[in-house]
Amino acid sequence: MFHEPAFWVAVSFFGFVALMVYLKVPGMLGKALDERADGIRKELDQARRLREEAQDLLADYQMKQRQAEEEAKTIVDNARREAEVIKTESERSLKESIERRSRLAEEKIARAEAQAVVEVRSAAVELASAAAEKVLAARASGNIGQTLVDQAIRDLKGKLN
Repeated sequence: MFHEPAFWVAVSFFGFVALMVYLKVPGMLGKALDERADGIRKELDQARRLREEAQDLLADYQMKQRQAEEEAKTIVDNARREAEVIKTESERSLKESIERRSRLAEEKIARAEAQAVVEVRSAAVELASAAAEKVLAARASGNIGQTLVDQAIRDLKGKLN
């Protein structure tokens, strides 16, 4: 039995295990494994917290993005409404300006027509007066002319009093 190698391997194995137990290697291994498990647990907790923070940040940024999109939509809608108001106001202003200018042009044309009528009448009166003067001068030569002048002076005295 002492000469068999299996016996000595078994004795050395049990001696090695006894030495390990005496030196408290299983306790150290357990402690090392527990420390490693604690470290891994801490890293997992930290990773979980980081993941939650990242999800919170993502949700916050998504909310801010939605708000920014809504704000941009509101700005665009307001700009469209303002553009429509400006367009309507410009069209109304242009229409009023055209109407005002048309009225002014019509008034100017009417004044020009009235002035032309006055000028034509004035010219007609002058021509008629000149023609009447010539006709009267031709007919009223001599005593008839003197009689007419005297009669006009008498009529004038009656109209003045």
